[in-house]
Amino acid sequence: MNWSVYIILCSDDSLYTGITTDVPRRFTQHANRQGAKYFRGRHPKQLLYVEHNHNRSSASRRESMIKKLSRMEKWQLIQSGATQPASDSEKLPQDGEKNDF
Repeated sequence: MNWSVYIILCSDDSLYTGITTDVPRRFTQHANRQGAKYFRGRHPKQLLYVEHNHNRSSASRRESMIKKLSRMEKWQLIQSGATQPASDSEKLPQDGEKNDF
């Protein structure tokens, strides 16, 4: 299975990092406050970064590495533009836009 590592900008301007096999589905789950407890007090605003083509193990390792980065280092990673959503189906709505997933 093809796993992805992603970073989401949250309503409190924090950065959330996670892994999934389906980024749009997982973003919708976060928006609906299903799954990660992190989103019980905040909501996702924007998908900022995605790395594709991981297996479960490499995705977990990469997630752990990213979570250990400082906020500044995470922003540098995001701004590097190394990887972006691969398809239009992964372009998620911005804050205030309708989510049709």
